[in-house]
Amino acid sequence: MTELLSAPPEGKKTRDGDPAHFRHPTYFMNFDDASVRDFAADRVRGAKTDIEKAVRLFYAVRDEIRYDPYSLRYGPEFYRASHTLEKRVGWCVPKGVLMTSLCRSAGLSARPGYADVRNHLTSPRLRELMGTDIFSYHGYVEIWLGGRWVKATPVFDKALCQRFRVVPQEFDGGQDSLFQQYDADGRRHMEYVKDHGAYDDLPLKEIMDDFAWRYPKYTERQKQGQLKGDFAAEAKPV
Repeated sequence: MTELLSAPPEGKKTRDGDPAHFRHPTYFMNFDDASVRDFAADRVRGAKTDIEKAVRLFYAVRDEIRYDPYSLRYGPEFYRASHTLEKRVGWCVPKGVLMTSLCRSAGLSARPGYADVRNHLTSPRLRELMGTDIFSYHGYVEIWLGGRWVKATPVFDKALCQRFRVVPQEFDGGQDSLFQQYDADGRRHMEYVKDHGAYDDLPLKEIMDDFAWRYPKYTERQKQGQLKGDFAAEAKPV
């Protein structure tokens, strides 16, 4: 992927380690940017515990940043937390980067994680473009709370879930919040196929290289500027 040759160093897989290592800003998690720092401070103002901070930030990213799989772009600048916050739209990877950045800005240890999932309720158009119902490197976030890493997935906004008739994902800071297995009508929604694990930073080239061979039509349309659509309008139960 020549577009990424000048990208910052790749995120690397990480095991437990020292939680303090996951509090610093990076090129992607640029909470040293005033917009990210101020957004985090505003959303956690008055919070008395780390759990309360994490929960508030989860709902801010889930619902204030609209989910759109057609917003995929190439180039590292499109994956910085400040960019996603400015546009107020993103797919799972940039939303995860933003969530991680906001948590770190609020003094929490946080890191991104990725998993391949089977999505049974994608739109017919998106399924045709992707050629599969497997969504690879679907992003989540791990936050150090109560002495352990807790997973949160602030991806699908509430408005989109209502159109899909999917119960919005909730997060209480105490239990892992991954994709629900069933929708509001009891049908299969998400299945985890493979967990790639947690990383210290965004592994952008690794993700895009995977997309290039897995979703050739989808990525080629994006390069040609043809990856456009209204996913919310397509989000009808099938």
